[in-house]
Amino acid sequence: MFYFLWVIETLLCYYVAFYYPQYVAQNTQGHYFFCSAFSVILVGILTSVLLVSLNRLYEKENELSRRQKKEIEELNKAENNFFSSMSHEIRTPINTIIGLNEIILRGDIPEDVAENARNIQNASKMLLILINDILDLSKIKSKKMEIVNVSYETGTMFSDIINMIWIKTKEKGLEFRLHVDSSIPSMLCGDEVRIKQILINLLNNAVKYTDEGSITLSVRCERLNLNRVRIWFTVEDTGRGVKKENIPYIFNAFKRVDEEKNRHIEGTGLGLSIVHQLVELMGGEISVNSVYTKGSTFLVILEQDIVDDKELGGFTLDSHIRYREGDQYRQSFEAPNAHILVVDDNEMNLIVVKKLLAATKIQLDTALSGAECLQRTQTQYYDAILMDHLMPEMDGIQCLHALRTQPGGLCQNVPVLALTANAGSDNQLLYRKEGFSGYLAKPVSGALLEAAVSNILPRELVKFSEEVRQSELDKEILIFEQAQRTFLMVTTDSVCDLPESLKKKLGIKVCPYYICTDQGRFLDEVEIKADELLFYMATEKEGFSQPPSVADYESFFAERLTEAQNVIHITMAKHASQGYDNAVEAAKSFENVTVLDSGHLSSSMGLIVLYAASMVENHASKKEIVRTVKWLKHYVSSAFIIESTHWMCQAGRISKRIQIICDALLLHPIIVLRNSRMVVGGIGMGNFSHVAKSYIRKVLINKGNIDRRILFITYSGMDVQKVQYIRDMVQQYCPFEHIYIQKASSSIASNCGPGSFGLLFMKKIR
Repeated sequence: MFYFLWVIETLLCYYVAFYYPQYVAQNTQGHYFFCSAFSVILVGILTSVLLVSLNRLYEKENELSRRQKKEIEELNKAENNFFSSMSHEIRTPINTIIGLNEIILRGDIPEDVAENARNIQNASKMLLILINDILDLSKIKSKKMEIVNVSYETGTMFSDIINMIWIKTKEKGLEFRLHVDSSIPSMLCGDEVRIKQILINLLNNAVKYTDEGSITLSVRCERLNLNRVRIWFTVEDTGRGVKKENIPYIFNAFKRVDEEKNRHIEGTGLGLSIVHQLVELMGGEISVNSVYTKGSTFLVILEQDIVDDKELGGFTLDSHIRYREGDQYRQSFEAPNAHILVVDDNEMNLIVVKKLLAATKIQLDTALSGAECLQRTQTQYYDAILMDHLMPEMDGIQCLHALRTQPGGLCQNVPVLALTANAGSDNQLLYRKEGFSGYLAKPVSGALLEAAVSNILPRELVKFSEEVRQSELDKEILIFEQAQRTFLMVTTDSVCDLPESLKKKLGIKVCPYYICTDQGRFLDEVEIKADELLFYMATEKEGFSQPPSVADYESFFAERLTEAQNVIHITMAKHASQGYDNAVEAAKSFENVTVLDSGHLSSSMGLIVLYAASMVENHASKKEIVRTVKWLKHYVSSAFIIESTHWMCQAGRISKRIQIICDALLLHPIIVLRNSRMVVGGIGMGNFSHVAKSYIRKVLINKGNIDRRILFITYSGMDVQKVQYIRDMVQQYCPFEHIYIQKASSSIASNCGPGSFGLLFMKKIR
């Protein structure tokens, strides 16, 4: 910039020297230059002009960049919408092809016709696999693919995988081998659906590229810590292998290695790309070793949380194969007295459902739109409704909401199953959240459709066939609720410190906080108890609490809405934890979830939860409960005496300097909750008995203002004698009708440390 200014100034100097010589001077070499004052002014003007020009240029480029970014985002959005729409539109005719073809196969037909029908079925299923691959790739590309971690049984998952792949190896004359580590835990936490997708994709690939020999699935387990394992999944084949120069490209989308040799093998080349990206989304690793013409070995490494530590034990191939006697249809149930309604804007879909359910003798009506559905339910009661999602004018979700609030409607509480071509795990969450009773993706087989319908029909109307094992069919469908939902439910967080008996009695569901240590992250009171945590932290190791994330709360609320039409969630004091903000953000995804700040923590928060839950039992309205909770928090006494400030310092609640002073002077702060904030309400000094006595008298000093029905003595890391000493002293000083001795949760204990306790009760409501 300075060089540019110097050039401009030099040119101006010669121009001014010619016309205005009084403003310039000449040096010994004969070069002109400006007088100092004029030079400074000129440089300032030139600099300003240059900066303004550069700023305008920057804004122009920035605006151009923003426009380009917006265009790219809109293009990506349009592309994703196209893929989703394409998936839905193609699934609809495939549903007709597969459904009507199944009806043909059920009949008594010549063998050559049956062979043609089976070929049509196989071709349709192959087309469906390609559609799913394209949809998955578009989701991964747009970063909309979500990993949904749930508890799953390892034995069941391996059985499902075996039964999907074993028949294919048998048909091709290959040997299928299975080696499963007997020490693998019987129940883990992870995305079971995606793990299945990964392994089945790799195994299908192995079968496709192997003409003779064997396919081997090996599973090995390594314990990382108390609650986490690392699992090695190995898929080995004796197939064609991959050339060394092609291995770097094996996970590329739309690229098939050795194209000329493998041109007759079905597939798009998307499978391994999707597998690679799914493994990365789960934080795992995938690698391949291959010798051309000799075979390939794929290795997937994933870490999973342990839910049940019991070992799986011996797991053999023979004991988990379900031998199938061809694809012959077997009716699973009859329900001649059941009356259902099927809603779909596509007449062919209605015909398919009618024909697939004909053998069950169900009375079946159809509707071509949401409006027609509402007309029918105004005058006719149905035991269940099957509802399409993407319909014109009024879609399935809008129709469901209208159905639930339909004035004079006869089906306000009838179970509604989403039977839709709008597939995907994110849509499963959508249907669960919106209040559907279950979800089944098109195209659907007769067996799965029968299983889904039998799950939502009243049991007294269904007569099951003895030949069909219903439990096997249930695994293939998603039924969100088995019973009618209650109108209102009160939920809270694990830091509420209430006895399990009270939570169970009042139906209070709890969203767990996390405990983070050097050994991993654990669910509060589910995977780690307070005593275990305190013992661990006593060895100078770190442990701290962490609230559920927005995603955790979304999943929790979605699950609760399968049990209740409305949820009131009561959190810890909003200024004491991020939990309140995360819950509020998650609640924005739901129309019928209300998040309330208790203003307290531990059992004082629990008192408010108990009060709200008892109001639900007494059929109070949602509005009344919300209003009551908001003013009730001003009538709760919440105070804790802290034995050692070391733990508060470690949790970041106080500074190291304050901790040193408190330890040196034997000071014990009394922590109280005011305006949803933790503040020091007093100081105790001396040994335990002296501090406890002083604290109890201080807290219970205004006896006439205390509601003596319930008192919680909530403590952390104290022996029985000390707890009994506190109880006896309380009863002598201010007797209560019911005293609950409650251990603090791991999250509370990690902040206050051992030896701390609180007296938590309600004040009299004036």
